[in-house]
Amino acid sequence: MTAARVREGYRAYLVVVPAGCLVGLVGGAFRWALEHADRLRGEVLEAAAGFGAPGWLIPVALAALGAAVACAIARRVPNAAGSGIQHVEAVWRGEAESGSRSLWLLPAKFFGGLIAMGSGLVLGREGPIVHMGATIGSEAGRRTRLGAEDTRLLHAALSGAGLAAAFSAPLGGLLFVCEEVTRSVRPRLVLLTLMGTATAVACSGLLVGDAPIFPVSAVPVPVWTLPVFLLFGAAAGALGAAYSGLVVGMLTACDRLTRAPLVVRATVIGAVVGLLMAYDPLLAGGGDPLSERLLTGESPAVAVLAAYLAIRFVAGPLSYAAATPGGLFAPLLTLGALWGTLAHAVAAPLLPAQSVGPGAFALAGMAALFAGVVRAPITGVVLVVEMTGATTLLVPMLVACFAATLTADRLGSEPIYDSLRRRMPAHS
Repeated sequence: MTAARVREGYRAYLVVVPAGCLVGLVGGAFRWALEHADRLRGEVLEAAAGFGAPGWLIPVALAALGAAVACAIARRVPNAAGSGIQHVEAVWRGEAESGSRSLWLLPAKFFGGLIAMGSGLVLGREGPIVHMGATIGSEAGRRTRLGAEDTRLLHAALSGAGLAAAFSAPLGGLLFVCEEVTRSVRPRLVLLTLMGTATAVACSGLLVGDAPIFPVSAVPVPVWTLPVFLLFGAAAGALGAAYSGLVVGMLTACDRLTRAPLVVRATVIGAVVGLLMAYDPLLAGGGDPLSERLLTGESPAVAVLAAYLAIRFVAGPLSYAAATPGGLFAPLLTLGALWGTLAHAVAAPLLPAQSVGPGAFALAGMAALFAGVVRAPITGVVLVVEMTGATTLLVPMLVACFAATLTADRLGSEPIYDSLRRRMPAHS
């Protein structure tokens, strides 16, 4: 290896640190802005409730307008709609290029995602932040004149930094890159990703803090309950396969509406979500407030849980079909928490009085449903542990994720981002 190649190799490590800091600041700013947008949306809904029956028009108009504006923004920049994770994976595989106009992805993802999610669409913050992180990585490589391979590595590594900033989960970001984006473990990739995720989380913490997103107390889990989590995980895998099919099916159905412009389609979808939001604000949005309630052990009636699960099960794929910037992870985690709490409520009469509570099943449900849909079980487990600090549930979550992954595979369900990547236009 020549001296120049050695210097270039070390230069990538010098570039990833400031680039990771930038990803953290952008991701932290996005989270901060989204938290304030969610708070403002809540105030608007409270004010609308004071107008009586006509007040339901306000959330409908809010969500419809937000979806329309976000869709219009996404249309201006290639690959700005949707999660963006499938585009990151396609770039890694050489199936797509990051694009000469890739820097326009940053404002499109930031403001489009903020408007879409802030208005109430059932979408996740992680998709835009991951895509913005990958864009920053590839641009940092180009502008510092790194080689093509190192630029490609930075693109993948800083996508993981984006996920880490989205959920304050540095190890989850690393595993996401290795298990999902690249499906490989290379020493150089691991080191670059570690440096990127560490600096991203440190910098995002300056804006949103560094505490776990859903801190929970330690939950002891008896060994004899592991077979219960195995069966629970298998059911979550079947649910995940159905959810993946619904996401792709909803996109396919909307594609057939060729006479309706994309912005009109987004407006209608936003209006539907607005109706749900007018009835109950917990039916809309990314789902963090609902997840927080469930993880603290709050367990509504079985009928209420089933209704939340059924409605959000459809509202997530419907929102994704609006072609606005926004991801799948956060609503998926909330759906998993709902499924876990519902499963515990149904099985509670069969469990001993001193058995694990609904919070443990909610946590396991988050990881298991993630594994069934994304097909990245270790990433799901570590992500949930870093978000909650629930290390005592590692073994039950691993058991549930194993069963969920195996079940979804046996049902012939394809990992969701493989399906979404195949839907991308050629040479995008």
